[in-house]
Amino acid sequence: MAEFGFNEQHQNEVINYMRFARSKRVLRLKTIDSCFEELKDSRLVEETFTVDEVKEMLDGLQVVVRGEVEMELINTAHTNVLLLRQLFSQAEKFYLRLQSDISELENRDMLEQVAEFEKTDFKTPDKKNQETSKPKLAPLNEGGVSELLNKEIARLQEENDKLKTRLRTLESQATSALDDRSKAERALKDLQKVQGEQQFAARSQEIGSLEDTVAALKVDYEKSLSANSVSHKSLQENLISAKHDLLRVQEQLSLAEKELDKKFQQTAAYRNMKEILTKKNEQIKEIRKRLQRYEPSE
Repeated sequence: MAEFGFNEQHQNEVINYMRFARSKRVLRLKTIDSCFEELKDSRLVEETFTVDEVKEMLDGLQVVVRGEVEMELINTAHTNVLLLRQLFSQAEKFYLRLQSDISELENRDMLEQVAEFEKTDFKTPDKKNQETSKPKLAPLNEGGVSELLNKEIARLQEENDKLKTRLRTLESQATSALDDRSKAERALKDLQKVQGEQQFAARSQEIGSLEDTVAALKVDYEKSLSANSVSHKSLQENLISAKHDLLRVQEQLSLAEKELDKKFQQTAAYRNMKEILTKKNEQIKEIRKRLQRYEPSE
């Protein structure tokens, strides 16, 4: 049956169906022949018949033959529906949708090929014996379905392994991003600590210098006070002026500290560190979103 494009298994299925249909057809033809034989044996017992009698016999035979033929056609249609049911049921198990072209059922060329194939298949008397000696094919709902299900399970398992590998990769990337973020935060804290220590040392040195100056002024004041009471007023004024200078310097130091903090925030190192932290935070947010897509819904 190369003209029909069947493989060996499907070819055998078609042959079995044609044999079934042929056996039903032969049985129905025998039934019709028996109707004629019964008419001959029961009614054709006289030598002459009137027109009405012949008409009555033919009408009765017509009813019987019509009933037999109609029953065979109905049974054939129902049998074909059951056959289609088997095929569609097997297809639906694998989510397939079969379609048929009804117009092809009246294709004369294909019908002639089927008739020729049937003649060839039933021409030799021992053909049937050869076919019956062959082992029966396994039903499609056993071997064929199991094989396809195993393939589908293997495919799903492979996809599951790929998803697990992808998930492990994303988890590793997330862990690496968190480590990078922690390192960047520690580096920023260390940098701020170093900058703060340097600023504190500079301020401490300036305050110490001013305190030394004030102490020296106090010593000079005391010396001047004991030496000359006239210069007491001048020394006192100098001491007050020095205190004012100390307060002014402390205020300037406070402003300088604020300015230094502002300049530090504008440095390239601070901006780079801030950009790194911003990028790492964005990467962590993106990875979390991607992880949520792969997590099973509860």
